[in-house]
Amino acid sequence: MNLHRIVYRRANFKHAVKVLAILAIAAGGVAPLTSYAVKQTGGEYNTLYAGLGAKGYDVVAYFDQGRPVLGIQKHESVYGGVTWRFANKEHRELFEADPEKYAPQYGGFCSWGAANGKLFDVDPVNGWTIVDGKLYLNFNADLNKTFTKDAAKFIPKANKNWQSLNR
Repeated sequence: MNLHRIVYRRANFKHAVKVLAILAIAAGGVAPLTSYAVKQTGGEYNTLYAGLGAKGYDVVAYFDQGRPVLGIQKHESVYGGVTWRFANKEHRELFEADPEKYAPQYGGFCSWGAANGKLFDVDPVNGWTIVDGKLYLNFNADLNKTFTKDAAKFIPKANKNWQSLNR
């Protein structure tokens, strides 16, 4: 096979890959936005991110620092079938003394999603809020704003749906 044919085949291959990528993106762009993380939790917390609760963010920090803080492996604790990480020993000890106070509602899945009968993953940096002393995580900042603005409507719905989602 001569050099001209090799170059020609390579160019066609690269073109074909680009066309397939564009088609895949286009197909995804028109697909309905109904995907969700899982259908049911099996009674466990959201471990979609490396088996870590709240994707490794320190759930105590939301309460005492009012912001997301990434936990570290040195300060881990296991609760509800998932590993939780904390920024320091004190936060880990606070969590271990009262995990239900700090653990996110609805197994750490998207609170807005739970209100709508679906289990979506969360963004613990931009999608979180505390309402009446409880931590609620959401898919992203936009859904978090929607949830927070009307939490009194969404929380009872999520509580009701959680019974069937959490089995």
